[in-house]
Amino acid sequence: MTDPAPERRPERWRKDAAKYLLPGEQPPVVATRRHWAVLIVPALKALPVLVLGGWLLSVDPENRITSTAGLLVVAAALVFLALRAGEWWMRHFIVTNRRVLLTSGIVVRTVALLPLRRITDLTWKETLLGQVLGYGTFRFESAGQQQALSEITYLPQADVLYRRVSQLLFGTEGVEDEEDGGTEPVVHQGTGRSTGQDAGHDSGEPAGRRDTQPIPRAPRPS
Repeated sequence: MTDPAPERRPERWRKDAAKYLLPGEQPPVVATRRHWAVLIVPALKALPVLVLGGWLLSVDPENRITSTAGLLVVAAALVFLALRAGEWWMRHFIVTNRRVLLTSGIVVRTVALLPLRRITDLTWKETLLGQVLGYGTFRFESAGQQQALSEITYLPQADVLYRRVSQLLFGTEGVEDEEDGGTEPVVHQGTGRSTGQDAGHDSGEPAGRRDTQPIPRAPRPS
């Protein structure tokens, strides 16, 4: 008999799932962080600042003013990159059988959610760079007012996620209702009716007149 494998430290999204998901929502259908390409723009913004700081440090190392200024500029650029990287690491996109959630925040955690039953349409957009690097954008259209989760960018393997979420939203399994725990009716092919629609007929109970015989004519007066 082999010894059980040592418990691994749970991933960040597992902590969020254990904290924010309901018992009936686990395991989640989708749980991922955004693509690393989200850090490209912050890196490009910080690069000129790093170059400037390095130039100030090297132009006159004996000069305290330029050396201190260069050190501060480099430190500010590194802090900016660290914050963006930490935000990317802590933000997770989670889809369950009931809700879509987006967790974010380093010090203060924020959870934005959207019930699946309110989603009316799903759009998947993939730019040229997204096709090369493997990321895309989801756009949710929902009934009612504008939602915080209307658009989620830089999702990795967007084609796989799109198929999973589409199957969950528009497949034949139905979407569980968040309020009463039920499911939406499922239309079976070939029957033309939804599950539970003709429960009385299946149980043998009468459900009104079902014959198709013609109504007899009234007798003519003699």
